[in-house]
Amino acid sequence: MPLMRLDLIEGRGDEELKRLLDAVHRAMVDTFKVPERDRYQIVHEHPASRMIIEDTGLDIARTKDVIVLQVTTRPRPQAQKQEFYERLCKELYEQCGIKASDVMVSMVQNTDEDWSFGNGRAQFLTGEL
Repeated sequence: MPLMRLDLIEGRGDEELKRLLDAVHRAMVDTFKVPERDRYQIVHEHPASRMIIEDTGLDIARTKDVIVLQVTTRPRPQAQKQEFYERLCKELYEQCGIKASDVMVSMVQNTDEDWSFGNGRAQFLTGEL
């Protein structure tokens, strides 16, 4: 936890995708202070015609490298979220050459009762986590 869903334009190779996912995870571990093995990432690849990511008047130019990241997480402080956005863009640029203008993030918050990691149990509520 957190659960990260990445929407990308198809065409990246396995090694490039691994670097991208590792960069996203590093940003999460460093800013949200989650354990290293606390990694839940799902990738959805789409034809370019199926991803229309336009800005809302901010004049942000997008390329074929655009990434839309949805993070489902327990509540986090505003400063921590902002630090994550900055660290994420830094990691993606350094490791993959992806510009900050190609990174869009949406945070979805929920509470402990909204998580079951398996076995039909709500591990945050039972004290297992």
